[in-house]
Amino acid sequence: MAYTQERIGDVVVLTPPEASLLSRNQTMWNEDLRPCTLAEHSWPGSKFASLWVGMCLCLPTYSLASGMIALGMNWWESVLTILIGCIVVMAAILLVSHAGTKYGIPYPVFARLWFGTRGAHLPALARALIGAGWFGINSWFGGLALDAILGRALPVWNGIASHLAIAFAVFWAINVLVAMRGPQAIGRLAQFSAPTLALGAVALLVWALRTAHGFGPMLAAPATIHGPVFWAVFYPSVVGVIAFWATLALNIPDLTRYARTQRGQMLGQILSMPLTMAVFSFVGIAVTSTTVILYGKALWNPVDLIVTFPTPVVIIGGILVILSSVTINVGANVMAPARAFQNLWPRRIGFATGAVLTGLLSLAMEPWKILHDFGTYIFTWLGTYGAMLGAFDGIAIADYWLVRNTRLDLAQLYTPAGRYSYASGVNVRAVVALFVGWCLALLGLAAPPLHLLWSGGWIFSLLGGLIAYWLLMRTEASVLSAAEYNTITEDEGEVLARGA
Repeated sequence: MAYTQERIGDVVVLTPPEASLLSRNQTMWNEDLRPCTLAEHSWPGSKFASLWVGMCLCLPTYSLASGMIALGMNWWESVLTILIGCIVVMAAILLVSHAGTKYGIPYPVFARLWFGTRGAHLPALARALIGAGWFGINSWFGGLALDAILGRALPVWNGIASHLAIAFAVFWAINVLVAMRGPQAIGRLAQFSAPTLALGAVALLVWALRTAHGFGPMLAAPATIHGPVFWAVFYPSVVGVIAFWATLALNIPDLTRYARTQRGQMLGQILSMPLTMAVFSFVGIAVTSTTVILYGKALWNPVDLIVTFPTPVVIIGGILVILSSVTINVGANVMAPARAFQNLWPRRIGFATGAVLTGLLSLAMEPWKILHDFGTYIFTWLGTYGAMLGAFDGIAIADYWLVRNTRLDLAQLYTPAGRYSYASGVNVRAVVALFVGWCLALLGLAAPPLHLLWSGGWIFSLLGGLIAYWLLMRTEASVLSAAEYNTITEDEGEVLARGA
């Protein structure tokens, strides 16, 4: 029997002869796009927990609850809203994570399964564009933080011409250089940053409690909205929290492809992201509550608070802010664009080159100009784009779980005219399902009585794409039956017996 892939524990890998054969055709294969070997499935669950903790302990999370409190929620309603939104998006993350772990494939290769070997460029580049946008935004915010901290620690800094531009360039370069070192380096950064940032968060909370002699006025303030008004605020707030991580829900296979086991990556993610987001948001509320007592106003930006401390504390706090900004930027915003660029030209573009191209694309988007109209960019352009990404998520989930029942032919994902090439490399039914998902969300924008569809754009776009794709693909010829899958897949017992 001619096997092309081996199932060992939770993972499926190509047989060595098949991998060697496919590697000769570099139009769809390179060292970063190929499926992982068994040895490369090396990340334990703790590494995923570290990655999420490192990405969650960032400036946006710290101030995430501020908008909800401003709208009338009390502190525990805000924290609970954040926790619920994180749990919802975590469900989508875990459903997409499974494919990365089982088959060791990155996101652009996973997208070949549902959009075709050529059509996969559409979801890959869509995710790349929004990733580069966020990379630029976070780099600009990081540059602002670096500039403020240097100005406080070194008074001469403010006298340097174009000091803000220099700070931004330095921070941008740090991000690109770290990202160029690849996914394994990003994982190591997260393992270092997670405990370091957690200690910083604890220290900040202890300072707030001691300074305010208990929790400040913000934690004692009652909610000012109730009944229908509360629910009108709660719904878009939950969707906003979902959108916070919706982009990573799409390309999470870029990270979970290195997992040792499904159980490990699932527990690592479930036990880290929702809880860290909720707890760190609470820290932001508690500390900001103290700033009301000390300064007579709420300082939701931790950089504004840090620069009020003595110089040694400013330097330490500044290092932590920079570390958190770099961790989330390279962990959440580089991987997808870099892989998308690789997928365009596997023979010439490696991960490091893809990371540099991501950085350059972020500069081309001119975040310093875009953020002059911050609300329009975040809530209109990126918010809209986030809603549009929901349909891709729905299609990915429907294809892997409902259409194929998690059964894939790995070799065919790297074969130009193979099982997953569809019509000239494009799965037209995926394109139709994508537009169905988009139109369902856009219907809420066009018809005010249905605005619920637009304000929950990611959710309804996902559901529309998922249902449409599942219905359209019920008779798809590329789907492997259980018997076909077993024919091409050698199980662990047979692999071990052959090895003996």
